[in-house]
Amino acid sequence: MIGIFDSGIGGVTVFKEILRELPNYSYLYYSDSKNNPYGDKTKEELEKITENIVNYLINAGCKIIVIACNTASAICKDYLRSKFDVPIIAIEPAYKMVYDTNFSGKTLVLATKGTLESEKFQELYHKYDNHNTILYECVGLADLIEQNKMQEIDLYLKKHLSSFKGVENVVLGCTHYPLIKKQIREVLGDVFFYDGSFGVVRQLKRVISEVSLKEEKASITFFDSSSLPYKATRFWEILEQ
Repeated sequence: MIGIFDSGIGGVTVFKEILRELPNYSYLYYSDSKNNPYGDKTKEELEKITENIVNYLINAGCKIIVIACNTASAICKDYLRSKFDVPIIAIEPAYKMVYDTNFSGKTLVLATKGTLESEKFQELYHKYDNHNTILYECVGLADLIEQNKMQEIDLYLKKHLSSFKGVENVVLGCTHYPLIKKQIREVLGDVFFYDGSFGVVRQLKRVISEVSLKEEKASITFFDSSSLPYKATRFWEILEQ
């Protein structure tokens, strides 16, 4: 079994890409909406939270762990890998994809405070900086998406993103953000989106081969730390879109 976790339902955007390429495995998706949002927590808080989640997933029988949260990946990846023997795959902001495909294009990176301030992101940014990039901290946006508050999301995007009209590339540095691509385009126009889902799929394929994880009866189990019934409903709705 493969374990996937996120601060909520945002990681479903990553999970959908995984299922397209690797449908014949069993998966356990852990939505930690009890501790959502992750972006405003300290490093020490996040390390404790994510360590407990990985322990849960391993005890449930997971042989590979996917961190489908940019903030948790940026801050906790190395810590978790030092604590556990199972392979841990971490999503990364797709800023390098801009470097590879449209280097000179004006670029907007949308992410949480935790991701933008992390050492990992700063290393990535300075390595591939096209000197035409805006880093923007989207305070509270992931939480609005988590709660599916679409009217408030529309107002938020108009207020915070309207001044960035004219950008060509938009890096979605939080796994919640791909759920509102349509709404972002309504504000910014026909931009090119970049996110880390495809990189995760490539890593997962490689790790599956390395550990010789065999295909099994396909299944999906959902768990939410808050135990709120609507979380499961929203999870399946997004997964089936």
